[in-house]
Amino acid sequence: MSAQDTTPDAERSSSNGLLLALAALIWMAAMLWSARATITGRGDAEMEVTSTAYALPGAVTASLATGAAVGLAVITLLTRRRDVGSTLRFAVATGTGLVLGLLGALTIITINTDGWIYAVVGGTIAAAATIGGALAGFRRPRVLAAVCWAAIGVFLVGFVLNVFQDPVLKALGSGDTDVSQTNAANWFTFLQAFLSGLAAGLIAYAVLRRGRRRAPGAEVAWPFYALAGAGPGLLLVVGEALTRTAGSRVLELAGKVSELELVVQQMLSGARFNSALIVLFVGAISATIAIGRTIRPATEAEEEEPPAPAKKAPAAKKAAPAKKATPAKK
Repeated sequence: MSAQDTTPDAERSSSNGLLLALAALIWMAAMLWSARATITGRGDAEMEVTSTAYALPGAVTASLATGAAVGLAVITLLTRRRDVGSTLRFAVATGTGLVLGLLGALTIITINTDGWIYAVVGGTIAAAATIGGALAGFRRPRVLAAVCWAAIGVFLVGFVLNVFQDPVLKALGSGDTDVSQTNAANWFTFLQAFLSGLAAGLIAYAVLRRGRRRAPGAEVAWPFYALAGAGPGLLLVVGEALTRTAGSRVLELAGKVSELELVVQQMLSGARFNSALIVLFVGAISATIAIGRTIRPATEAEEEEPPAPAKKAPAAKKAAPAKKATPAKK
């Protein structure tokens, strides 16, 4: 074991890494299949462009989380028998994310190999998966696993809310007027972000605490709970940054369809970034509060511990009897 691996139980990921990788792969496959079906189901080129712009952020975020989860699973299998150095860890994790990203990119590029817009989308997805895989190279796999599980939870919260979007909007005051519908849509976006952040913090806390119960002594410091809770929000921020940079040409082309589409793209971009920040802060705060409830003051911990028995002082050695002086010979 290397000198860096001072706390092996805390640094090695849990045994459910393969389950996490499978769940993330299902998420990524669903997002890519949905994006491909939406793009190919449009009749004209303009609708294909706008559909591609709408599908890009979700596919990028899923690729980030899946690259991290699959890279973590590969590292777990690699280090099951022996420890490896940091350079090899990063190389294997990044390579895993790159391979996964290339496979995901093929699902979009093959829609039309002559269209540069699909090459841009495929390259953005490959870059996201590669970055996610590189995250698995850090020696905090339990924290990263908690982030990935929390990200899947954020996706499920958004999926459920969108399934029941109409009754939720009505409950938020959506009516026949444009003003009421706009206000309800804004509240819906805020509600989704808040519930997603809350789910992220609680799931991250539960995953880390479960790892502690399964491996006593594998506790991580409380700031890592906050980092794990904020992780899905950070992934959303990174995904939005990739969408605005690597995929900027797609958004620009969608904005050229019409003035209305340009305004919609700008509004959606701002709403995604604001939602990501809400998920980040709510996730960090909720995870911190959850772990804070389990931390006891040092005085209480000391009172519960029984006092150590006092050691008896060693008995003093008896002084040796003084020898009698022998009379001097005459």
